[in-house]
Amino acid sequence: MENQALSIMKPQIKRIENYPEIAAKLEQHIAETDGQIQRLEDILAALDEDHSSLKDMALSLTGAMAAMGHSVAGDEILKNSFANYAFENFEIAAYKSLLTVAEAGGYSAATTGLQASLAEERAMAEWLDANIVAVTTKFLSLREAGETAKI
Repeated sequence: MENQALSIMKPQIKRIENYPEIAAKLEQHIAETDGQIQRLEDILAALDEDHSSLKDMALSLTGAMAAMGHSVAGDEILKNSFANYAFENFEIAAYKSLLTVAEAGGYSAATTGLQASLAEERAMAEWLDANIVAVTTKFLSLREAGETAKI
């Protein structure tokens, strides 16, 4: 899931020109996501489990394809914002589920890391929610001025 998140966010950053606040937030969340991946790997290692490289690759590919699909849209920044918000909420649900599994299984060592990741995902989702009106307004303003409004 976190590798898929990276494959969605990284291509967006390469294309953003007129929305530096979004690029900065994505850069911050990419760093957080790298930390989340490390936390998950530490949890799996402590359980003597391994992640599925094939599954990671498949999910990364689908994330990259989704990001590319938005690149042809005239309102790419808006579509990316909607998709990012949806994906953040997907991750929130996944971390809530993982916390439930950890608690039910008595693996309290995992809860601290999972709670930290959940807090980061919630913060990103809240930021996206709080900024959708500003992003849409800027998009409309750029479009009206004849500038690149896409991204």
